[in-house]
Amino acid sequence: MRLSGMITALLPGAYARQNPRIELEDAVVIVTGAARGIGAEAAAMFAAAGSRVWVTDVDADDAARLASTIDGARSARLDVTDRGAWGSVVDEVLTVDGRIDILVNNAGVMPTGPFAEEAAATTDLILDVNVKGVLNGMGAVLPTMVDAGRGHIVNVASMAGMLPLPGMVTYNASKFAAYGASLAARREYDGTGVTVSAVLPSAVRTELSSGADLGGVLPTVDPDDVVRAIVRTVRTRAARVSSPGWVLPGWALVDQFVPESVERVVRELVGHRQAMALDPVERATYLARLERQTLEHSQTKDQTR
Repeated sequence: MRLSGMITALLPGAYARQNPRIELEDAVVIVTGAARGIGAEAAAMFAAAGSRVWVTDVDADDAARLASTIDGARSARLDVTDRGAWGSVVDEVLTVDGRIDILVNNAGVMPTGPFAEEAAATTDLILDVNVKGVLNGMGAVLPTMVDAGRGHIVNVASMAGMLPLPGMVTYNASKFAAYGASLAARREYDGTGVTVSAVLPSAVRTELSSGADLGGVLPTVDPDDVVRAIVRTVRTRAARVSSPGWVLPGWALVDQFVPESVERVVRELVGHRQAMALDPVERATYLARLERQTLEHSQTKDQTR
Protein backbone atom coordinates (compact mmCIF):
# COMPACT_ATOMS: atom_id res chain seq x y z
CA MET A 1 0.00 0.00 0.00
CA ARG A 2 1.29 3.47 -0.84
CA LEU A 3 1.94 5.88 2.04
CA SER A 4 -1.05 8.03 1.13
CA GLY A 5 -3.27 4.97 1.20
CA MET A 6 -1.94 3.94 4.59
CA ILE A 7 -2.62 7.40 6.00
CA THR A 8 -6.14 7.38 4.58
CA ALA A 9 -6.81 3.97 6.12
CA LEU A 10 -5.87 5.35 9.53
CA LEU A 11 -8.20 8.32 9.38
CA PRO A 12 -11.42 8.18 11.45
CA GLY A 13 -14.27 6.73 9.45
CA ALA A 14 -12.03 5.39 6.69
CA TYR A 15 -12.64 1.78 7.64
CA ALA A 16 -16.40 2.29 7.52
CA ARG A 17 -16.16 3.89 4.08
CA GLN A 18 -14.27 0.85 2.76
CA ASN A 19 -17.31 -1.36 3.44
CA PRO A 20 -20.83 -1.29 2.00
CA ARG A 21 -23.09 0.95 4.03
CA ILE A 22 -25.91 -0.74 5.97
CA GLU A 23 -28.96 1.41 6.52
CA LEU A 24 -30.87 0.57 9.70
CA GLU A 25 -34.17 1.09 7.92
CA ASP A 26 -35.19 -2.28 6.46
CA ALA A 27 -32.00 -4.01 7.73
CA VAL A 28 -32.51 -7.64 8.76
CA VAL A 29 -31.18 -8.07 12.29
CA ILE A 30 -30.80 -11.17 14.46
CA VAL A 31 -30.39 -10.54 18.19
CA THR A 32 -29.50 -13.43 20.50
CA GLY A 33 -30.37 -13.58 24.17
CA ALA A 34 -33.05 -11.06 23.28
CA ALA A 35 -35.83 -12.00 25.69
CA ARG A 36 -34.57 -9.58 28.32
CA GLY A 37 -31.81 -7.16 29.30
CA ILE A 38 -29.46 -5.78 26.66
CA GLY A 39 -30.91 -8.09 24.00
CA ALA A 40 -34.47 -6.91 24.53
CA GLU A 41 -33.36 -3.28 24.43
CA ALA A 42 -31.39 -3.95 21.23
CA ALA A 43 -34.38 -5.57 19.54
CA ALA A 44 -36.57 -2.60 20.41
CA MET A 45 -34.01 0.02 19.35
CA PHE A 46 -33.26 -1.59 15.98
CA ALA A 47 -36.99 -2.02 15.32
CA ALA A 48 -37.61 1.64 16.19
CA ALA A 49 -35.04 2.53 13.52
CA GLY A 50 -37.02 0.54 10.95
CA SER A 51 -35.09 -2.74 11.01
CA ARG A 52 -36.67 -6.16 10.61
CA VAL A 53 -35.74 -7.78 13.90
CA TRP A 54 -35.56 -11.43 14.91
CA VAL A 55 -35.83 -11.89 18.66
CA THR A 56 -34.05 -15.14 19.52
CA ASP A 57 -33.57 -16.75 22.90
CA VAL A 58 -33.32 -20.17 24.50
CA ASP A 59 -36.54 -19.23 26.35
CA ALA A 60 -38.86 -19.38 23.35
CA ASP A 61 -42.02 -18.22 25.15
CA ASP A 62 -40.29 -15.12 26.53
CA ALA A 63 -38.85 -14.34 23.09
CA ALA A 64 -42.28 -14.66 21.47
CA ARG A 65 -43.85 -12.51 24.16
CA LEU A 66 -41.33 -9.73 23.59
CA ALA A 67 -41.57 -9.95 19.80
CA SER A 68 -45.35 -9.50 20.06
CA THR A 69 -44.74 -6.07 21.62
CA ILE A 70 -42.34 -4.90 18.89
CA ASP A 71 -43.83 -3.81 15.59
CA GLY A 72 -42.79 -6.18 12.79
CA ALA A 73 -40.52 -8.35 14.94
CA ARG A 74 -40.40 -12.14 14.70
CA SER A 75 -39.11 -14.63 17.22
CA ALA A 76 -37.37 -18.00 17.19
CA ARG A 77 -36.05 -20.33 19.84
CA LEU A 78 -32.26 -20.45 19.69
CA ASP A 79 -29.84 -22.32 21.90
CA VAL A 80 -26.64 -20.56 20.86
CA THR A 81 -24.54 -23.56 21.96
CA ASP A 82 -26.21 -25.75 19.30
CA ARG A 83 -24.83 -25.42 15.74
CA GLY A 84 -27.84 -27.23 14.34
CA ALA A 85 -30.18 -24.73 15.97
CA TRP A 86 -28.20 -21.89 14.45
CA GLY A 87 -28.52 -23.47 11.02
CA SER A 88 -32.29 -23.74 11.41
CA VAL A 89 -32.69 -20.13 12.51
CA VAL A 90 -30.50 -18.80 9.71
CA ASP A 91 -32.48 -20.85 7.17
CA GLU A 92 -35.74 -19.47 8.56
CA VAL A 93 -34.53 -15.88 8.43
CA LEU A 94 -33.29 -16.30 4.85
CA THR A 95 -36.58 -17.92 3.82
CA VAL A 96 -38.64 -15.07 5.28
CA ASP A 97 -36.39 -12.04 4.71
CA GLY A 98 -33.92 -13.19 2.07
CA ARG A 99 -30.76 -11.93 3.78
CA ILE A 100 -29.05 -11.20 7.09
CA ASP A 101 -27.52 -7.75 7.46
CA ILE A 102 -26.64 -7.62 11.15
CA LEU A 103 -26.05 -10.18 13.89
CA VAL A 104 -25.93 -9.07 17.51
CA ASN A 105 -24.27 -11.91 19.41
CA ASN A 106 -25.56 -10.93 22.83
CA ALA A 107 -26.51 -14.15 24.66
CA GLY A 108 -24.45 -14.71 27.78
CA VAL A 109 -24.47 -16.07 31.32
CA MET A 110 -22.65 -14.77 34.40
CA PRO A 111 -22.34 -17.13 37.36
CA THR A 112 -19.98 -15.73 40.00
CA GLY A 113 -18.19 -17.13 43.03
CA PRO A 114 -14.96 -18.77 44.19
CA PHE A 115 -13.28 -20.52 41.25
CA ALA A 116 -12.24 -23.63 43.21
CA GLU A 117 -15.89 -24.22 44.18
CA GLU A 118 -17.29 -23.91 40.65
CA ALA A 119 -19.11 -27.01 39.43
CA ALA A 120 -18.04 -28.55 36.13
CA ALA A 121 -21.54 -28.06 34.73
CA THR A 122 -21.32 -24.33 35.48
CA THR A 123 -17.93 -24.06 33.78
CA ASP A 124 -19.34 -25.85 30.72
CA LEU A 125 -22.35 -23.55 30.55
CA ILE A 126 -20.27 -20.36 30.76
CA LEU A 127 -17.81 -21.44 28.08
CA ASP A 128 -20.43 -22.98 25.80
CA VAL A 129 -22.77 -19.96 25.88
CA ASN A 130 -20.25 -17.12 26.08
CA VAL A 131 -17.59 -18.54 23.76
CA LYS A 132 -19.05 -21.30 21.58
CA GLY A 133 -22.24 -19.28 21.24
CA VAL A 134 -20.29 -16.39 19.74
CA LEU A 135 -18.26 -18.68 17.47
CA ASN A 136 -21.38 -20.59 16.37
CA GLY A 137 -23.18 -17.37 15.57
CA MET A 138 -20.38 -15.94 13.49
CA GLY A 139 -19.91 -19.25 11.68
CA ALA A 140 -23.61 -19.49 10.90
CA VAL A 141 -24.06 -16.04 9.32
CA LEU A 142 -20.67 -15.41 7.73
CA PRO A 143 -21.21 -17.55 4.58
CA THR A 144 -24.39 -15.72 3.55
CA MET A 145 -22.91 -12.33 4.46
CA VAL A 146 -19.72 -12.98 2.50
CA ASP A 147 -21.76 -14.17 -0.49
CA ALA A 148 -23.75 -10.93 -0.32
CA GLY A 149 -20.57 -8.87 0.03
CA ARG A 150 -21.86 -7.05 3.09
CA GLY A 151 -22.81 -7.59 6.70
CA HIS A 152 -21.98 -6.60 10.24
CA ILE A 153 -21.52 -8.72 13.35
CA VAL A 154 -21.51 -7.25 16.85
CA ASN A 155 -20.20 -9.48 19.62
CA VAL A 156 -21.23 -8.26 23.06
CA ALA A 157 -18.20 -9.05 25.17
CA SER A 158 -17.52 -7.21 28.43
CA MET A 159 -14.90 -5.08 30.12
CA ALA A 160 -14.35 -8.37 31.96
CA GLY A 161 -12.73 -9.35 28.67
CA MET A 162 -9.88 -6.99 29.56
CA LEU A 163 -10.16 -6.30 33.27
CA PRO A 164 -9.73 -9.38 35.51
CA LEU A 165 -12.16 -9.64 38.43
CA PRO A 166 -11.93 -11.99 41.44
CA GLY A 167 -14.93 -14.29 41.67
CA MET A 168 -15.33 -14.33 37.90
CA VAL A 169 -12.43 -16.47 36.67
CA THR A 170 -14.35 -18.51 34.09
CA TYR A 171 -16.52 -15.57 33.09
CA ASN A 172 -13.35 -13.51 32.58
CA ALA A 173 -11.91 -16.33 30.46
CA SER A 174 -15.04 -16.45 28.32
CA LYS A 175 -15.09 -12.73 27.68
CA PHE A 176 -11.36 -12.56 26.93
CA ALA A 177 -12.07 -15.30 24.38
CA ALA A 178 -15.06 -13.51 22.85
CA TYR A 179 -13.03 -10.32 22.54
CA GLY A 180 -10.10 -12.10 20.91
CA ALA A 181 -12.36 -14.03 18.55
CA SER A 182 -13.97 -10.76 17.45
CA LEU A 183 -10.64 -9.14 16.58
CA ALA A 184 -9.36 -12.26 14.80
CA ALA A 185 -12.54 -12.69 12.73
CA ARG A 186 -12.46 -9.00 11.86
CA ARG A 187 -8.96 -9.41 10.42
CA GLU A 188 -9.77 -12.68 8.64
CA TYR A 189 -12.79 -11.23 6.84
CA ASP A 190 -11.34 -7.80 6.14
CA GLY A 191 -11.99 -6.93 2.50
CA THR A 192 -15.08 -9.13 2.14
CA GLY A 193 -17.55 -6.36 3.01
CA VAL A 194 -18.29 -8.07 6.34
CA THR A 195 -17.17 -6.37 9.54
CA VAL A 196 -16.96 -7.52 13.16
CA SER A 197 -17.10 -5.25 16.20
CA ALA A 198 -16.69 -6.05 19.88
CA VAL A 199 -18.72 -4.06 22.38
CA LEU A 200 -17.40 -4.13 25.94
CA PRO A 201 -19.92 -2.92 28.52
CA SER A 202 -18.91 -2.27 32.10
CA ALA A 203 -21.37 -3.33 34.85
CA VAL A 204 -24.85 -3.22 33.28
CA ARG A 205 -28.00 -2.76 35.34
CA THR A 206 -29.76 -5.96 34.26
CA GLU A 207 -30.90 -9.16 35.91
CA LEU A 208 -27.63 -10.77 34.77
CA SER A 209 -25.65 -8.71 37.28
CA SER A 210 -28.33 -8.54 39.96
CA GLY A 211 -27.01 -9.06 43.47
CA ALA A 212 -23.38 -8.77 42.36
CA ASP A 213 -21.95 -5.57 43.85
CA LEU A 214 -19.55 -4.37 41.17
CA GLY A 215 -20.09 -0.67 41.69
CA GLY A 216 -16.72 -0.10 43.33
CA VAL A 217 -14.88 -1.95 40.55
CA LEU A 218 -16.65 -0.86 37.37
CA PRO A 219 -18.93 2.05 36.52
CA THR A 220 -22.54 0.99 35.99
CA VAL A 221 -24.57 1.69 32.86
CA ASP A 222 -28.12 1.05 31.68
CA PRO A 223 -28.93 -1.40 28.85
CA ASP A 224 -29.88 1.43 26.49
CA ASP A 225 -26.40 2.94 26.91
CA VAL A 226 -24.89 -0.34 25.71
CA VAL A 227 -27.34 -0.66 22.84
CA ARG A 228 -26.57 2.82 21.58
CA ALA A 229 -22.93 1.72 21.38
CA ILE A 230 -23.99 -1.43 19.51
CA VAL A 231 -26.11 0.49 17.01
CA ARG A 232 -23.36 3.05 16.51
CA THR A 233 -20.94 0.35 15.29
CA VAL A 234 -23.19 -0.25 12.28
CA ARG A 235 -22.16 3.21 11.10
CA THR A 236 -18.57 3.38 12.38
CA ARG A 237 -17.58 -0.30 12.02
CA ALA A 238 -15.24 0.26 14.97
CA ALA A 239 -13.17 -2.74 16.04
CA ARG A 240 -13.96 -2.25 19.73
CA VAL A 241 -15.96 0.16 21.85
CA SER A 242 -16.79 0.25 25.53
CA SER A 243 -19.79 1.53 27.41
CA PRO A 244 -19.15 4.05 28.89
CA GLY A 245 -16.81 5.06 26.09
CA TRP A 246 -13.99 6.24 28.37
CA VAL A 247 -13.57 2.91 30.21
CA LEU A 248 -11.64 1.07 27.48
CA PRO A 249 -8.95 3.71 26.86
CA GLY A 250 -8.82 4.43 30.60
CA TRP A 251 -8.14 0.81 31.50
CA ALA A 252 -5.59 0.48 28.70
CA LEU A 253 -3.59 3.32 30.25
CA VAL A 254 -3.86 1.86 33.74
CA ASP A 255 -2.85 -1.61 32.57
CA GLN A 256 0.12 -0.24 30.65
CA PHE A 257 1.55 2.28 33.09
CA VAL A 258 0.32 1.62 36.65
CA PRO A 259 2.44 -0.88 38.62
CA GLU A 260 0.64 -3.94 39.98
CA SER A 261 1.58 -2.95 43.53
CA VAL A 262 -0.30 0.33 43.11
CA GLU A 263 -3.25 -1.45 41.50
CA ARG A 264 -3.40 -3.82 44.47
CA VAL A 265 -3.68 -0.94 46.93
CA VAL A 266 -6.44 0.68 44.89
CA ARG A 267 -8.34 -2.61 44.58
CA GLU A 268 -8.21 -3.07 48.34
CA LEU A 269 -9.53 0.44 48.87
CA VAL A 270 -12.53 -0.09 46.56
CA GLY A 271 -13.26 -3.64 47.69
CA HIS A 272 -11.92 -5.64 44.75
CA ARG A 273 -13.51 -8.89 45.95
CA GLN A 274 -17.01 -7.49 45.47
CA ALA A 275 -17.76 -9.81 42.54
CA MET A 276 -18.16 -12.52 45.17
CA ALA A 277 -20.34 -10.38 47.42
CA LEU A 278 -23.73 -11.58 46.21
CA ASP A 279 -27.15 -10.68 47.52
CA PRO A 280 -28.98 -14.03 47.24
CA VAL A 281 -32.41 -12.42 47.56
CA GLU A 282 -31.85 -9.85 44.83
CA ARG A 283 -30.23 -12.49 42.60
CA ALA A 284 -32.80 -15.24 43.25
CA THR A 285 -34.73 -14.94 39.98
CA TYR A 286 -31.61 -15.02 37.85
CA LEU A 287 -30.05 -17.87 39.82
CA ALA A 288 -33.20 -19.98 39.45
CA ARG A 289 -33.18 -19.58 35.68
CA LEU A 290 -29.43 -20.16 35.58
CA GLU A 291 -29.81 -23.39 37.55
CA ARG A 292 -32.51 -24.59 35.15
CA GLN A 293 -30.41 -23.67 32.13
CA THR A 294 -27.33 -25.38 33.58
CA LEU A 295 -29.29 -28.59 34.18
CA GLU A 296 -30.84 -28.57 30.69
CA HIS A 297 -27.48 -27.87 29.08
CA SER A 298 -25.79 -30.62 31.06
CA GLN A 299 -28.47 -33.13 30.08
CA THR A 300 -28.14 -32.16 26.41
CA LYS A 301 -24.38 -32.61 26.50
CA ASP A 302 -24.79 -36.02 28.13
CA GLN A 303 -27.19 -37.12 25.39
CA THR A 304 -24.78 -36.13 22.61
CA ARG A 305 -21.74 -37.87 24.08
